[in-house]
Amino acid sequence: MARIKIDMPEHYTFTTDLPIRISDINYGGHLSNDAVLSMVHEARVRFLENYHYTELDVEGAGIIMTDSAIVYKSEGFYGDEIQISVTVGDFNKYGCDLFYLMSNKKTAVEVAHAKTGIVFFDYDQRKVISVPEGFRAKMEKDA
Repeated sequence: MARIKIDMPEHYTFTTDLPIRISDINYGGHLSNDAVLSMVHEARVRFLENYHYTELDVEGAGIIMTDSAIVYKSEGFYGDEIQISVTVGDFNKYGCDLFYLMSNKKTAVEVAHAKTGIVFFDYDQRKVISVPEGFRAKMEKDA
C-alpha cells in the first residue's frame, strides 16, 4: 500500500497548545491515533473561534468534515505539551482543507502532520453550499 503524504504549507495562521492527557495514551504507552484526530478537532474549534466563528456558523454557514489524513512523525507521551499550528488552503467551490502541524512544544520534534477537508453546509436545507466569500477573503488575507 502506498504511504499517505501530506504537502504541508510553510506558513500557519494560528497556533494553540494542548497537553497529552492520560486518556490520549494507547496500550503502546504513547499518543493514540484517535486522540490525534480529537486534538485536531479541538485545534479546529479554537482556530475558528479566533476568527469569531463556530463549526455551525462561518459567515452564516456550517461546516462538515469530508475527509481526514494523518501522518505520524514521532511518539507523543503523557504530559507532553503539543503545539498545533493551523492554516487553510486548497480552496474549491464548496470547501477547503485545514492543515495541522503537531509538534512537541518543548523539543520542537514533529509529532504528526494532519489535514481535514471541509465543505460548507446549510443545515436548514441539508445541502452543501459555496464557500462564504467573507471566510475566503479572511483566510487569503492571513495566508
